[in-house]
Amino acid sequence: KNSEVSGVMAKDDIKPKSEHQAENWSDHVENLYRFQLAGYRDEVEYKQVKQVDTVEYWPETGFVKKLQRRDDTFYYYNKQRECEDKEVHKVKVYVY
Repeated sequence: KNSEVSGVMAKDDIKPKSEHQAENWSDHVENLYRFQLAGYRDEVEYKQVKQVDTVEYWPETGFVKKLQRRDDTFYYYNKQRECEDKEVHKVKVYVY
């Protein structure tokens, strides 16, 4: 059973080429903040780990609405910005 799982993971495992800290807030940084709060690098890793095709976004703002953590508890996010200016530099931006 383990070899099946690792085979699937290896094929779908996309690693970022580089990373840097966010300098300014943007919609993109906001969503990265939400993924990283839930324990993932970004949407790519979330979809790999959770084996899902889509992520729920707020239609009004385009921000991530709900994420499932690795321990299967859910994080629910507001429609409005949650990543404050003082948190922006903690967000890692990954380049593929």
